[in-house]
Amino acid sequence: MKSLLTTLAFATAISASAQNNITVNAQKLGAPIPKTMYGIFFEDINFAADGGLYAELVKNRSFEFPNHLQGWTAFGKFEVRNDNPAYDRNPNYVRLIPVGHRHKRTGLENSGFFGIGLKKGEEYRITFTARRTDDKDATIRIQLIDPSNMGEVQFIQEKEAKIAIDSKEWKKYTAIIKSKATIDKAHLRVLHAGASAVDIDHISLFPVDTWKGHENGMRKDLAQALADLKPGVFRFPGGCIVEGTEEGDRYNWKNSVGAVENRPLNLNRWQYTFEHRFYPDYYQSYGLGFYEYFLLSEEIGAEPLPILSCGLVCQYQNNDKVHTPVEELKPYIQDALDLIEFANGATTTTWGKLRAEMGHPEPFNLKYIGIGNEQWGDIYPAHLKPFIDALRKAHPEVKIVGSSGPDSEGKKFDYLWPEMKKLKADLVDEHFYRPADWFLKSGNRYDNYDRKGPKVFAGEYACHIKGKKYNQFYASLLEAAFMTGLERNADVVEMATYAPLFAHVEGWQWRPDLIWFDNLRSFRSCSYLVQQLYSHYKGSNVVSLTMDNKPVAGNEGQNGLFASAVFDKASSSYIVKVANTSKEPQPLKVNFKLKNKKQKLAGAHVITLQSDNLEAENTLDEPNKISTKESNMTISGNCLDTTIAPETFAVYIVK
Repeated sequence: MKSLLTTLAFATAISASAQNNITVNAQKLGAPIPKTMYGIFFEDINFAADGGLYAELVKNRSFEFPNHLQGWTAFGKFEVRNDNPAYDRNPNYVRLIPVGHRHKRTGLENSGFFGIGLKKGEEYRITFTARRTDDKDATIRIQLIDPSNMGEVQFIQEKEAKIAIDSKEWKKYTAIIKSKATIDKAHLRVLHAGASAVDIDHISLFPVDTWKGHENGMRKDLAQALADLKPGVFRFPGGCIVEGTEEGDRYNWKNSVGAVENRPLNLNRWQYTFEHRFYPDYYQSYGLGFYEYFLLSEEIGAEPLPILSCGLVCQYQNNDKVHTPVEELKPYIQDALDLIEFANGATTTTWGKLRAEMGHPEPFNLKYIGIGNEQWGDIYPAHLKPFIDALRKAHPEVKIVGSSGPDSEGKKFDYLWPEMKKLKADLVDEHFYRPADWFLKSGNRYDNYDRKGPKVFAGEYACHIKGKKYNQFYASLLEAAFMTGLERNADVVEMATYAPLFAHVEGWQWRPDLIWFDNLRSFRSCSYLVQQLYSHYKGSNVVSLTMDNKPVAGNEGQNGLFASAVFDKASSSYIVKVANTSKEPQPLKVNFKLKNKKQKLAGAHVITLQSDNLEAENTLDEPNKISTKESNMTISGNCLDTTIAPETFAVYIVK
């Protein structure tokens, strides 16, 4: 009876709704869709790098945190030293000293990032650099332990690794350990044995099974989630971390390349930004550095887009007196020139040679570079101009991305756009974390932008539901609606990236986020599914789609509908994306005007994203609570006659 009543109610609602007649003018293809149209933006916020995508399991592996043993418990006899170090830019190490009694222990124990996640039967690679202090015997014992077993430690490796330290010179040691249990909060224990003291540094633990098998690699499930998006562009290393709170802790790409053991520690500005989400152990090891970013871009098929400091520290956290003066920008400009050499230069150049030595003699073919994050005021164009002058002279082939500041409109935004045009930036990076009503009102945002340039990079955006900033379905629906305007205006918008990308469920500072994870699991949010649908069904050219000769952008009389259309040459398909943001089912009559009147549409299927609960979200325990559904459709002549359910996003693929 309930099912019958629901059906009758649905039918009544449909009959009460006006027919929505949509025309797809397929007689002429519009603007090509840029390869970079839909991409990803990575920032080391929410423990996205160390403790996240970067698969290192040991926190403070080189003892370089200001509190040198933060993340570690040291016991027995030990000293933190920095004389005659193994690595000049990471000078600290620990001396483990014999205690002189067979029932006492000297050693270290690391708790990882919110614990160490281990999987049963999986292999883990332990590496460290060590030396013994004299000619006596010395051994390092490596244990994986579960400290949570009601106070009784369980040993969870199949076999303890025992490594003889056989030299008084610094030397790298390696062993493989297999876990005999799945546990999300294990610890790593390092025990000293023997008569000689041992100096030990850069203690590292990685799963052997990383993304593409790289030893200094990415966590496989998180990297796979990026690859599954099929992104066209990959922006890195972040937003605010590029600037830093002070000049000394800005992101310095040159510190993030070369031997991983000798990359110096950097403070993460998200460590202290929010007192209610304060993480005093949040640093950047630079293990995930620019070489790894470029390599990952290549492996997931995305154009790399590095963002560099323009000499301005975070303006939210500082006044204008602390920035690097324009006349002192030469080292920053050289950093930009050297980065292009690192990415694209011949192996005979200084930085191209380093790239080759790291394992990639072929260039990365860098085409874009961003200067500055979301700076504002007249100080930003003054700082940007010398970069543009130098880059245009040396590398006219590389496109330069400027910024319109932190807002989607208003005084700062209105000032910077004309300035970016004067400077002839190739793209302007717009940021908008905005509430639901902004997204509902912004379907026409790019319809009237200047077609002569610069192009738009929607570099950071997400719908924030007031008071409920988590990844609920309704936010993703409104993002899908807004993105029809990005697609319709592909001649203006060259790239767009949702932000932030990653968040650890125990270590986040900001939400919503695209992908959430703990030490063993991850899930893809509803917003991820929207991004994936747009990227997978990007098409090759825009096709005109109108209702009463107007774009379908949630305007008055359009019944809460947003829509766009593209043609995909590879599959000979028209792809129509429709978001119904209303609470009523909406009948759709989509008429295709074909170039050849004898042509007929061959068939169609639809992919839908929908939830009866607008506040629902995917979770670690229910990663597929909300998912896409696919079904075939019948088509009559050259008209797609259907009904889209309330508060639903649908992608219609028409052959």
